[in-house]
Amino acid sequence: MNRTQYRKKSKLKSIWIRFKKNRLALAGLCVLTALILIAIFADFIVDYDVAITQVMADRLQTPNAQHIFGTDQLGRDIFARIIFGARNSLFVGLLTVVVSLSFGSIIGSVAGYYGGKVDNIIMRVMDVLMAIPSMLLAISVVAALGTGLVNIVIAMSVSQIPRFARIVRSSILSIKGQEYIEAARACGTSDARIIFKHIIPNAIGPIIVQSTLTMGTMILTVSSLSFVGLGIQPPSPEWGSMLAEGKDQMRYFPHLVVIPGLALITAVLSLNLMGDGLRDALDPRLKN
Repeated sequence: MNRTQYRKKSKLKSIWIRFKKNRLALAGLCVLTALILIAIFADFIVDYDVAITQVMADRLQTPNAQHIFGTDQLGRDIFARIIFGARNSLFVGLLTVVVSLSFGSIIGSVAGYYGGKVDNIIMRVMDVLMAIPSMLLAISVVAALGTGLVNIVIAMSVSQIPRFARIVRSSILSIKGQEYIEAARACGTSDARIIFKHIIPNAIGPIIVQSTLTMGTMILTVSSLSFVGLGIQPPSPEWGSMLAEGKDQMRYFPHLVVIPGLALITAVLSLNLMGDGLRDALDPRLKN
């Protein structure tokens, strides 16, 4: 193992040690890992047909031995819908973060590295997008393009790209004047290689934290879109649509909204706790 690999391993180890000290963040990581495993192996936990098949004879059952979370107004098993709803919510949230992070990193890198008029023009465009409430922007894009997984991801990504662009830009502005960047320029290294090989890897800390927190926001956003009928369409199970379907019966059958609401809270809270823990673990000022 050479010196560079040893330093990387030592740095990762120190980050993990600091992260473990935050018990809430560690609990958030464990819960999120469990949710991801449930989403991946959902087909092995319960049959998908149970989540979408309507059995009117079993409608509006409270939690019991046969249906541990009860059934909804159409007789569908709520436990199965929660399981497959986790897959939809986490997948859309993750895909949105990947898309917005990719485009935001490129835009922020170009703005921060070149500066001047390029930086000014790009950042003013980002300011205009950030001035529009993200939920309103997502609704507008979905209303214009129509519902569907691809359109939902596009709608939510557009609202998050400016945030990633600003974070990457600020990180690059603090790094690009370092001596190793000047040395790379002096060796004739291309701008693209300097940005993606030297600058972005050294600015990865704030990007990871923002990605974690943004994923929680995106899960809430896709649930909100589904709640108003612009998100994932029935019969595909999704936590927001489950809340919308159960709201009329919540007075007499509160489990219709309590259970998907708790699932939504659990997912978002675990991501936020983990994001806070990562922020503290990756902060260089906390090394000592």
